[in-house]
Parts: sequence; structure tokens; C-alpha cells
Amino acid sequence: MLIKEYKCPNCAGAVRFSSSSQSMKCPFCDAEFEITALESYQKELELPAEDHFDWEKQSQDSWNTLEQDELSTGSCPSCGAELVGDKNSIAMVCPCCGNSQIVLKRLSGMLKPDYLIPFKLEKKDAVEALKNFYKGKRLLPDCFKNENRVNCIQGVYFPFWLYDAQTKAHIRYKTTRTKTWSDSNYIYVKTDFFSVVRDGNMGFEKVPVDGSEKMNDDYMDAIEPFDYAKMKDFQSAFLSGFLAEKYDVDSESCKERAGKRMKASVETEFAKSVSGYSSVAVESSTVNVKGGKIKYSLFPVWVLNSKYKNENYQFLMNGESGKLVGRLPVDKGKSWKYRFLFTGIFGIIFTLITQAVKIYQEMENGITNFNFLDQSNIIFVSLSWLIAFIFGLTIVKFWKIKMNTAVGQTHACNYIIPGSLKFNEKKDSFLYSTVSKTRKQKNSSGGMGSFGGRGGRR
Repeated sequence: MLIKEYKCPNCAGAVRFSSSSQSMKCPFCDAEFEITALESYQKELELPAEDHFDWEKQSQDSWNTLEQDELSTGSCPSCGAELVGDKNSIAMVCPCCGNSQIVLKRLSGMLKPDYLIPFKLEKKDAVEALKNFYKGKRLLPDCFKNENRVNCIQGVYFPFWLYDAQTKAHIRYKTTRTKTWSDSNYIYVKTDFFSVVRDGNMGFEKVPVDGSEKMNDDYMDAIEPFDYAKMKDFQSAFLSGFLAEKYDVDSESCKERAGKRMKASVETEFAKSVSGYSSVAVESSTVNVKGGKIKYSLFPVWVLNSKYKNENYQFLMNGESGKLVGRLPVDKGKSWKYRFLFTGIFGIIFTLITQAVKIYQEMENGITNFNFLDQSNIIFVSLSWLIAFIFGLTIVKFWKIKMNTAVGQTHACNYIIPGSLKFNEKKDSFLYSTVSKTRKQKNSSGGMGSFGGRGGRR
């Protein structure tokens, strides 16, 4: 397996891609180079030398097919260490000297990416983002937060399939419009039902679907969006200093996910044109894709792994925007502490309110000997504490939801081509009406309440 590293033309050190300057930079002499210039220089270095020696080849056992499929191996040209990568690795960093290596055999044996978004943020930015991610997480175990538990931080280019498509959609909605009036005996509600049709077209550009089976789809979706204005034509020089993964889920297998996201976005955008109704429900929805194109790209991601109680917690940061997502552990002891704390606080508040209302009502009735142990008062106090407990559970549940920001995408609204939504048909047709009436009920003060009703159809 051939392995290639970029040599500094100034000092012959290993050159790496600098995300801050968006150029190739030598860490030894701080010299910076344009990628195209360095590529040209590298090609010159790779030209065959004039000297030529014929060495007798030593006979070796050949690898079997399974071994060739599962492993790749080679020697680091800087320190001589043996490098081993799995079948999906297209770039590796030497674990001994840290120099950047590019596995040319893998690059030539896979589909070449069309695009790549270079890393903009560095490792220290990822560490700082993780620290900020901890802030405000009251359920986070103290030992996880106070100790440095980040075991591995690695910049990785992950494979993404990008889908362009023109969609044609035909959606039918069932809608209602209500009107309410009353007389001395009844309250009337008239409901008009309509059939609403929207038919039109909408375009999408570069809807991303990750092509790595190793990574959780929710994580990869959650770090979107990537800034396509920073996208460049693929050049292998960008991989220097970072890992890269070859896709192991092909574009054919990812089409369904892209299609679902497009369909959901079409339905959302079409629904915005249906207004003036009390309720809107989709009855049927048909979305067709025509002229679909697929491109292959690598996007920058910082991967951070942390161990806690023998469980691995992974965090991903968008290497271009800095958006970090992940799942944090929850301290069960803290969860119950806060549940009981909020139950106590709200229980006392609600109890004081109910007792104040009781005292006020009895004083209004001329009662001065208050009995707080009567059955009705005990029921009200019990209900107050039950509601308080529900409040405590709800607050802690909301905090637990905030501990996990790795949520998958269901829409592709960020990738709609501006101005591409065109309606071919917008039709709102009245269907029928129903009228229901509810009899007003007399109350103790002589006014009218309401009970039971009946309706009719027109």
C-alpha cells in the first residue's frame, strides 16, 4: 500500500492543512503554501529518479481475500511505524509520530468525492465547545464535569451523499371553519368542511445524507447545516492532518432517507398556503422526484469520546460552524433531589394559595372559626401536592431532554432552492356543514351554563 505525506519545500518537514488560514502550513518552520502550488511541488517530488536498481524480489505469502477485504497496512515514511487501517479508512494519522499520511491505494479504489468542506475550527475549539455544552446541565454528574474525561479528540472527514431534485407534489387537505352564536337557550356551533388541493413544484439542492454506517444518523443529522459557500472541489491535500472515512452506505441505500426529508418539507411549505381555517388535516399526499442528481462529499467533524461508568459518550462538533451535539449522562440522585425540591416548593406555594382562598371565602360568609381539617380542605391540599409533584416531574423531564441534543432531521427545509416553489393549482372547495347546539344550564346565581348538545348536517 502506498502512503503519501506532503513535505515542506522549505525544511522538508511534514506539512499539514491549517484550518485557521485555510492553507497548507508547516508546523516546524511556519511556512504557508497554497494547496495548488504544493500539489504541483509534490508531483515534482514524485517523479521517478534517474537512478534505477533491480533488486530480486523476496517471495512472500500472499494475503487471502478476506484479509485483503478487512485490513490495510503500510509503513509510516517519517518514523517507519506500521500503520493499520480498516477497509473504510482512506486517510490515517501515524499513532507514533503524529505525522499525516494519505493512503493512496484507498483513494484510487473508491469513488472520488466531488466536494469537500475544509476544517475551519481546531481541536481546542472542540474542547472549549464541550466545556460550554456542560454549562447549565444541572443533572450532570459532578465527577463527569470536574474530571478531564475526554479520551480521544479526532478531526474526521465524514462521507455525505448530496441529493439534488425537482419535486412535483399533489396534496389534498381536509379543512374546517367554525362559527359560534347563541340565543337565550342554546349555544350553536356551525362547522364548514372544505376540500383543499395544492399542486405544484419545488426544488432541492444538496440535501445531505451521511454515508457512514459507523456513525449514528441522529448525530450526523443534528450537526447540520454545513455552509455550502465554503464547499470546494475535492483535493486530497485537505485530508492532510485529519482522518477520513470512506462511505460504507452507498447512494442507492440513502435515497429513501433523502426522499422522506424532501417529502416532509414539501408538505410543510405547501401547508403554509392553506390559511383561514380552524383546522387543517392532510388527506392524501403524493410527491414525485424528477431529474434527481447525486454528488459525493466529505464534511468536517470533530469527534470527542468520553468514558463514564464503562459507557462511552460521544460528541460531534461541526468542524465548520462549531455546532456541538451529544448525549450526557444523567445523575439519578440529582434527578430525584430536584423532583422532591420542586415538589416541596410548589406544594407549599399551592397549599398557601388554597388556604388563603379558603380563609377569604369563610370570612366572606362570616365564619371566623376556621377548620383546616375538614374533608374538603384535606382533598384540596392533597391535590395541591399532587399537582406540585407533577410540576417537579415535568421540570426534571425537560432538563433530561436538554441532556441529549443528538436529534435526527425529518425535514430538508434548509436545502430548498429559493423561489423554486411554484403552484400549478390552488383549489379550495366547500364540502358540507354541520351545526351543533348545546343547551344552556341554569346555575345557582340564576345565570345560564351549558350541558349536552346535538348536531345536524347540512
